[in-house]
Amino acid sequence: MGDPFIRHIALLGFEKRFVPSQHYVYMFLVKWQDLSEKLVYRRFTEIYEFHKTLKQMFPIEAGDITPENRIIPHLPAPRWFDGQRVAESRQGTLSEYCSALMSLPVKISRCPHFLNFFKVRPDDLKLPADSQVKKPETYLMARDGKNNIADITGPIILQTYRAIASYEKNSRSEMTLATGDVVDVVEKNENGWWFCQMKTKRGWVPASYLEPLDSPDESEDPEPNYEGEPYVTIKSYTALLEDEVSLEQGETIEVIHKLLDGWWVVRKEDITGYFPSMYLQKAGQDVAEAQSKIKSRGAPPRRSSIHNAHSIHQRSRKRISQDAYRRNSVRFLQQRQRQPRPGPQRAGNPLQKEQPKTERPKPQPAVYNCIKTRKYLE
Repeated sequence: MGDPFIRHIALLGFEKRFVPSQHYVYMFLVKWQDLSEKLVYRRFTEIYEFHKTLKQMFPIEAGDITPENRIIPHLPAPRWFDGQRVAESRQGTLSEYCSALMSLPVKISRCPHFLNFFKVRPDDLKLPADSQVKKPETYLMARDGKNNIADITGPIILQTYRAIASYEKNSRSEMTLATGDVVDVVEKNENGWWFCQMKTKRGWVPASYLEPLDSPDESEDPEPNYEGEPYVTIKSYTALLEDEVSLEQGETIEVIHKLLDGWWVVRKEDITGYFPSMYLQKAGQDVAEAQSKIKSRGAPPRRSSIHNAHSIHQRSRKRISQDAYRRNSVRFLQQRQRQPRPGPQRAGNPLQKEQPKTERPKPQPAVYNCIKTRKYLE
């Protein structure tokens, strides 16, 4: 995969907070090399300290030795008093600053100081606390204004989705939806919870409640991988529907289809079924971080469990049936078990002479050809 690096940085707007005292933070959408998009919040004073350290690390590029060699962009120092008008006026400056940062040489734009500053911090995942008097206020940059996000970030364009049913939030980090609400998706988490924004509201929403405006099919859903990826269950789950599978904590399974709604198709021996991806962790990785996320938010609801869902599309989303998953999975496992083993047979000629005496090697070519023919006809 290579070392991580940042592809784009987009300024979405700023937020006015009142705890512990009134201050402003800027919202950045950071797109990484694996195409994941993360939302981070930074004060202007933090950004300026990052800027000063960057200049100290690269004095030549900062123009400290020869002013003509400066390529690191300028950034004005913080003022003694920062009000809302100042926060608004800085947006254009910060947008240009981020754009200039991404055009710097790799030794600067991929240095640890640069990457660490834009990594997600624990505070970025927490919603700001409400004061007893006022709630945080969010101000998003207008797309048709002077500071157009599309002009700043290039290929980063937030996707628009529509709510197929009403959803009532269960925690402060979630967002309430009404049927027909149109939202912009900031981050698509593989656990099925998507971070969305609608006007000045934002929060986590179950992906199963959203549908693309142009098509009922989610084009980003990957194809099934019947070879399977090894995962470990970090929490037990009891199946509620026939096409789901019950598993205990600590079981090793194989994931054969990762769906964006957070319900993956898993295989346990010859059994397949849906299982919440939030309760899975890649084999060999630390499960402590994944288990901590479960405490704050459980598995999202499945689309089949949503009542009074209303889609604007005439045809429903295409889904592979569980019988097709099971049939194709068993077929793949059988083919893998019956694959010929040319290595040992070709390595020693005496073995090849003795094999015809047994009945087992004779039908191997016929079975193999049959499998190839059946695969070709399908």
